[in-house]
Amino acid sequence: MIKKISSFFPIWAILFSIFTYSYPNSVVDLKGWIIPLLILIMFCMGITLKISDFKRVLKRPKIVALAVSLQFLIMPFAAFVVSKIFNLSEELLIGMVLVGAVSGGTASNVIAYLAKADVALSITMTVVSTLLSIVVTPYLTLLYVGQTVPVPALDMLYSIFKIVFLPVVAGLVLNQIFDKYIKKSHDIFAFLSIVSIVFIIGIIIGINQEKVSSIASSLMLSIILHNLIGLVSGFYITKKLGFNQIEAKTVAIEVGMQNSGLAVVLAMKYFTALSALPGAIFSIWHNISGSIIAGYWSKEEKKD
Repeated sequence: MIKKISSFFPIWAILFSIFTYSYPNSVVDLKGWIIPLLILIMFCMGITLKISDFKRVLKRPKIVALAVSLQFLIMPFAAFVVSKIFNLSEELLIGMVLVGAVSGGTASNVIAYLAKADVALSITMTVVSTLLSIVVTPYLTLLYVGQTVPVPALDMLYSIFKIVFLPVVAGLVLNQIFDKYIKKSHDIFAFLSIVSIVFIIGIIIGINQEKVSSIASSLMLSIILHNLIGLVSGFYITKKLGFNQIEAKTVAIEVGMQNSGLAVVLAMKYFTALSALPGAIFSIWHNISGSIIAGYWSKEEKKD
């Protein structure tokens, strides 16, 4: 039952966003929830992991290194270029770069499963990019937007350490100790993650309600193109380098799907509420595009 409810995540996110757009006063006082909700998401990610998950990196270092390299090279650069093409404001450009500079999102693991890709590999890639993001994300942001606005890279690094690393490690330790009891509850933790990201999206939409209608079309096109660049480049570059179809699908999903919740939190904490809007909309869109591509690839596997 929980899995069925979770599979409709994009619909819940859209419906709740419509509600908060129509009734922004219902969420404007909930800004303080955003960081605790992301901490909960990262804890839920950690509690589904075990130390053995990290050992996979040693078994397949080349494909993991490729995915993480593409993640941090292509996505922030694409975000910057796309923002310039669509002439987005400085605040939205910052938000787009933050989306591009963060790690892969946990939703990529679900989409990898639905697409008949390599789920274990997807989890490994997400974990590695998440841990690297503690250092990489602040300095990528500094690289791309530091010329126009002050970027507190060290403060961001410390925030990501507290918001990402500590909850993930806490969840991992609990799972390692109480695996027998926690194993049965993985679906519940996944559901909590989905509810949390839906709330984060809704809060950001509500806070930016007055500005959404005036920037929606250009920002939406930017987000769609950014996501598409990640999916397409991840797939074809991996294939060109001689990896198989399943590995290429896994990398494509990992590169194209970002931890946009973290981008939202960093934007709210260090920049402006408007800078958080790209992350909120990306959260909805990459799950829609991911679901579409997963449906296509799963049918392709059945034919094969």
